[in-house]
Amino acid sequence: MVTRLNRFLVSATLLGALCAAPAFSQAPGRQPDNTGVNKRDRKAGEPTADQAKNDKSDLQIMKEIRKSIVADKSLSTYAHNVKVIAQNGKVTLKGPVHTDDESKAVESKATEVAGAGNVTNELTVKPAKKK
Repeated sequence: MVTRLNRFLVSATLLGALCAAPAFSQAPGRQPDNTGVNKRDRKAGEPTADQAKNDKSDLQIMKEIRKSIVADKSLSTYAHNVKVIAQNGKVTLKGPVHTDDESKAVESKATEVAGAGNVTNELTVKPAKKK
């Protein structure tokens, strides 16, 4: 009984520490990287993720593109997290990536699914951090 209780307490302590860690990982007052990009997306007429259609074909297009992007382990976390917005079979890609090659790779994956002429690439290349 005591051993079971000890295991529970240790597990609960570790779980609590893991859950609290992300809250302390970011410097106070520091904005997320894509804050400026999100401001751009507020302009009238700019497609945003919440405008993506919920019809079956657009959902399927977004799902297949996202699956293809995430499966490519050569892409950065930034590229894995780009916004994929489908509206009536037309796809818009938004968000930062690390290189022009990543931008082209993501666009290529989207074009394979949505077809030529159906993809608008609005990805931006994030400048490398200065050391």
